[in-house]
Amino acid sequence: MANGLRAARNAREWSQERLVREIERYAHQHLLTVASRASLHVYVSEWENDRRPISDRYARILRPLLGVTDDELSGAASGPKAPAEVDGYDELMSRIDSSRAVSLTMVKTFMDQTELLRTVDRQMGAASLVDQMAGHLTTLEDALTFAVLPETRRPVAQALAGAATLAAWQALDAGAVERAWRHYELAKRAAQEADEPMYLAHATAEQAYVLCDAGRPALAVDLVRNAQHVGGDRISPRLKAWLYAAEAELCAKAGMEDDCRRALSAATSCLPEGSEARDPDMLSIFLNAGHLERWRGNALALLGDDAAVSSLYMALDAVDPSFIRATSGLRCDLSQAHLARGEYDQAMEHLQQARLLANRTGSVRHRRRIELLTRRL
Repeated sequence: MANGLRAARNAREWSQERLVREIERYAHQHLLTVASRASLHVYVSEWENDRRPISDRYARILRPLLGVTDDELSGAASGPKAPAEVDGYDELMSRIDSSRAVSLTMVKTFMDQTELLRTVDRQMGAASLVDQMAGHLTTLEDALTFAVLPETRRPVAQALAGAATLAAWQALDAGAVERAWRHYELAKRAAQEADEPMYLAHATAEQAYVLCDAGRPALAVDLVRNAQHVGGDRISPRLKAWLYAAEAELCAKAGMEDDCRRALSAATSCLPEGSEARDPDMLSIFLNAGHLERWRGNALALLGDDAAVSSLYMALDAVDPSFIRATSGLRCDLSQAHLARGEYDQAMEHLQQARLLANRTGSVRHRRRIELLTRRL
């Protein structure tokens, strides 16, 4: 059986020395304890030559570093396959026949699995879901690949669009930006095949955050506005409000104050009344007045507006306690708002709470922001 660690390292054109440095860097970012550099050199050599098994402790570091699953890390995915019968046609037709049996009940099972992964991610973070999410996407991609007729393909494509968008956001949160980008591209292709403009608009808008995190906020604004365009008049009012709120945040990061305030106003006017947050037509969207107040406070904090603090405290009072990662982001927003007012003690207090929550979810994205804010104290 081929060694998966060596293959993954070579695919990235990393030396063993580089891999050791990346393990140390990851451990430092995530406040993890690892062996000394000399010991890590020995471990990597022994792992790659099958003289030492990769423990769960180090597998949890290597997976997000190299973007591989447990099977890929061990080399199980590269094992020999049984020869196909009749040049592969029997196997192909068997898979096509299996895909014909995919019913609406099975599609609902796919959607339920995505919902379960979304719930775990919201409360515990994405780090523990790498293998489950990869397996879920593979199952959906296979079902779509071997489905033949549109009436079978479209519902599977819709399920894949939702799952791939979730997987992309998880990858972005874990700092795996290239994987995030590829998952968003997969989600957009699936949404187009399903003829689901809401899913296409949502995946496109979230993809804009990859550009923003990469230091291209102006380009991100262009992409989120394109998302509004592709959705057109076939998107729900709640999703439309979500798109405007995302535009406002990205405009604030791009220094476009007037555009930011216009987008916030548009989000408020589109948002349905009431306390309900879940969009029945787009289950990945959570947005009500409380969520929007948090978004407003975040944008205003980025602009250095004093009004941000009151908005953010209102959002903190209303936040769902199961939204652990979102609460970490909200604490970062409050820290930033207090920093803008020179209130360093309050900023430090919220930053400490944000760090604790980020450690619980393993959010690389939030930890990076926490480090940037810490440098300003």
